[in-house]
Amino acid sequence: MDRTEARRLATELVSKMTIEERASQLRYDSPAIERLGIPAYNWWNEALHGVARAGTATVFPQAIALASIFDEDIIKDIAEIISTEARAKYNFQSAMGDRDIYKGLTFWSPNINIFRDPRWGRGQETYGEDPYLTSRMGVGFIKGMQGEGDYMKVAACAKHFAVHSGPEKLRHTFDARVSDYDLWDTYLPAFEACVKEAGVEAVMGAYNRTNGEVCCGHSKLINEILRKQWGFEGHFVSDCWAIADFHQNHKVTDTAEESAALAIKNGCDINCGNTFVHLMEAYKDGLVSEEDITQSCIRAFTCRYLLGMFSADCEYDRIPPAVNDCDRHDRAALRAAERSMVLLKNDGVLPINLASIRSVAVIGPNADSIVALEGNYNGTSSRYVTYLEGIRNACRTAGVRVNYSLGCHLYKDSANSLAQSDNRLAEAVQAAKTSDVAILVLGLDSTIEGEEGDASNEYSSGDKRDLELPASQRRLLKAVLETGTPVVTIVASGSALRVEEGNAVIQAWYSGQAGGTAAANILFGKVCPSGRLPVTFYKSADDLPAFEDYAMKGRTYRYFKGEALYPFGYGLSYTAFRYSEPFFDQNKNALTVKIKNTGYRDAEEVAEVYVKPLEFESHGLNYSLCAFGRVSLAAGEEKRVMLPIPERAFECVTDDGRRIKAGRHFRLYVGGSQPDAVSVNKLGAAPLELDVVI
Repeated sequence: MDRTEARRLATELVSKMTIEERASQLRYDSPAIERLGIPAYNWWNEALHGVARAGTATVFPQAIALASIFDEDIIKDIAEIISTEARAKYNFQSAMGDRDIYKGLTFWSPNINIFRDPRWGRGQETYGEDPYLTSRMGVGFIKGMQGEGDYMKVAACAKHFAVHSGPEKLRHTFDARVSDYDLWDTYLPAFEACVKEAGVEAVMGAYNRTNGEVCCGHSKLINEILRKQWGFEGHFVSDCWAIADFHQNHKVTDTAEESAALAIKNGCDINCGNTFVHLMEAYKDGLVSEEDITQSCIRAFTCRYLLGMFSADCEYDRIPPAVNDCDRHDRAALRAAERSMVLLKNDGVLPINLASIRSVAVIGPNADSIVALEGNYNGTSSRYVTYLEGIRNACRTAGVRVNYSLGCHLYKDSANSLAQSDNRLAEAVQAAKTSDVAILVLGLDSTIEGEEGDASNEYSSGDKRDLELPASQRRLLKAVLETGTPVVTIVASGSALRVEEGNAVIQAWYSGQAGGTAAANILFGKVCPSGRLPVTFYKSADDLPAFEDYAMKGRTYRYFKGEALYPFGYGLSYTAFRYSEPFFDQNKNALTVKIKNTGYRDAEEVAEVYVKPLEFESHGLNYSLCAFGRVSLAAGEEKRVMLPIPERAFECVTDDGRRIKAGRHFRLYVGGSQPDAVSVNKLGAAPLELDVVI
């Protein structure tokens, strides 16, 4: 069903409703209208990295981990699996009359905000710091979710529009001040791509204000940019209880009625919260018109018609419950976890040859933690494999003993708490001393970093104060290192942490249900690591501007002038790759390059292309990612790879937010990393340079 027909049917149905009934359908928990055969519907559902909060489902790696795969097609395939499980659940739940929260087909994912500061707890929900990478991952996810059938498979939602990335504790009162340059250069491109390329059905507003206006009632963002400039035809939904913030916290209105009116008149159609309960009072007071309410109601029902909710021939109604949590989806979760883990450091200790050792120590508060696999906005898997379990399974078949110790608690900071945490140090040290290698599994989990109200750290509402491991874990790491046993550190987190100690370091993120198996496969050489960092790992938070400062100067690889600990786009392998013969085909707007696996292991490589204008100085911009591609190469194999480059890569943003051609001369860099000194030094090879004239 196309949108024109869906809107015609929606308009016809809405015309039969009373004004009170129309207003009731704009709540996230829309009641039934029995006389018209309309069942109750709850708009609130989540699917960030698997169907969330709705029972058993396949749990994929967290969004930030999926971004580290650097592959739009893979994330599209994962989203197709998520939407299949979503439909399977909806089919049997609605058949049983279960239309509660998290049971619908409108999913408030993906989060395409820019992860501009590593202290932000919700950064784990995003695809990282780069506008282009975020655009491609977001487009792939949305296309996989919404499908290509006669009806929309499920409805995706790009959030949080548009300038939103912490601090969490200030989000209900904060005004994110941003220049036109940064708005159009960094904060808007991913949203524009999701609207224009992917046809995303919904957009969600943010809690904060942007340049003085509340985001869920922002005339410029919603009406001028989203609807008029980009032609967005879907529905707009508020973040949960964000409209109540208008009068309770932002103080831009005085009453709930005024807040409801401000939101709906500026294009917000669905209210997650309870402020639209006051729409009828606002209508009676003359603050909103019947046309305002009717327009939003038509948008809402256009979505429901597109989803086939009132049709008998929707092809997705036949998806059975058995596809949920199946073996094929479990294998996909494993492959995603393997590809997402990033090898940050390796002095040669990895991969571990199981035939040459007798014992392994597995130590740390995240070693046997399911929470450390999940991340936030997660589902519940029936197949979790913790890091301890994955390592033990691999060692069991080789006859290698596993010595396990918790070592310390995940987070202890006070002197008394640290003293209590240290009661496991002796056990950890003993385990390391009596083993051939020690694998430390450290980091954070969603009880520490995440969304305000979900994470339980008492100091920053889910954000981090700095980039260090918790004090208890630093003491554990120091004690194990002092044993002299080779140490491999696995870091489970949704953000950058400064971890460089040990013989090898693996950034595992929140790796999903198969994380333990994936880590074991990498540790023992069954799989070559191939993940790339979607964010810059800084040496210290002191290298960054103030958290509240939304200017991009000094932030992310595009504008940071210092030396990173581990740069954006960085990741090691167990083999080496040689790039040669780059060529830019201007007719196809594509760069081709030969890539050869010069090592002795089959592996996947991520080719990255960066562009720098040579005739246009743009706010100290270093260069920007403009293309990437993942290629599988057997040992000794060579392939010529084509990497399409969008025309926008050769444009720049002016101070007043216009996008213009950035001259004719550009420099392209192609290789396995960005062309920064740290990457070149750690990888031992610089990307190839190619000057082109457009």
